[in-house]
Amino acid sequence: MTERADDIDGAGFDSGFESGIESGFESGVDAEFDFAPAVSATGADPASKRPRPGKPRWRRRVAGAAVLIAALASMGGLYGLFASSSNAGEHSATDASITEGQQLYSVSCITCHGANLQGVTDRGPSLVGVGESAAYFQVSTGRMPATGQGAEEIRKPSKFTEAQTEAIAAYIQSVGGGPQIPTGSLRVDSSQIASGGELFRLNCASCHGFSGKGAPLSAGKVAPSLNESTDKQIIAAMQSGPENMPVFSDNQLTLEQKKEIVTYIQTLKASKDPGGNGIDRIGPVSEGLVIWILGIGFMVVTILWIGAKS
Repeated sequence: MTERADDIDGAGFDSGFESGIESGFESGVDAEFDFAPAVSATGADPASKRPRPGKPRWRRRVAGAAVLIAALASMGGLYGLFASSSNAGEHSATDASITEGQQLYSVSCITCHGANLQGVTDRGPSLVGVGESAAYFQVSTGRMPATGQGAEEIRKPSKFTEAQTEAIAAYIQSVGGGPQIPTGSLRVDSSQIASGGELFRLNCASCHGFSGKGAPLSAGKVAPSLNESTDKQIIAAMQSGPENMPVFSDNQLTLEQKKEIVTYIQTLKASKDPGGNGIDRIGPVSEGLVIWILGIGFMVVTILWIGAKS
């Protein structure tokens, strides 16, 4: 009987101890020391330190997408701010000039480039985004309107006056947007000619030659001579990149550097070769080479003629 009572008392004690532990954990009472844990010095509830359930997955995705959209919008705003500031020297045409340009475009350009500058298949490319620079260069150099389809358009007398050319360019700019020719002087002080010459040799001489006289390219194309190019045409060509010419953006060549190149080219054309007739500035021994070849050739012809007579 005593052993059985002890067994009963032991079983009762075990079940009571286990139930006490469970109730202690549920009520926040420390089961080992039988008292509630002390409040921290900060007054925070220990229960608050328990890990909180994570946010639903769809909320994390929405939050990530919102952050990405905000970052892209900020980058776009900054780009627009800097892009607009880089065009501070550009001008805006008047409504009358744009209207005149639209009329001229409808008569001379619409057949190949479309009513909305969208281009016409097998006739002409789209003009959306080419800007005032491309339109001015092509029209002022007589390359447009084109007389036919070829490897490239050569320079011809323009069919439009300077005012009409600017009006056409203004209309294309107003519809399609793009780079604009800056206003004011397009040259720099003569003290910067050396810098312009260095830039010209690095970026232009490989196609146009060291003297700007032009040179043949592949596939029947040619880099044209710069002899007849005006300041605006050179700037417009660098901004638009006609035909095989690359576009020189403001990130590659600043507007000041473009003006230095213009100054160098125009100064080179206006200056005379100090050694006499430089034979198109092809080198320091050009005159002697020409005289030698022509002289020897003349002597050979003379000897053959004397021999034939005798």
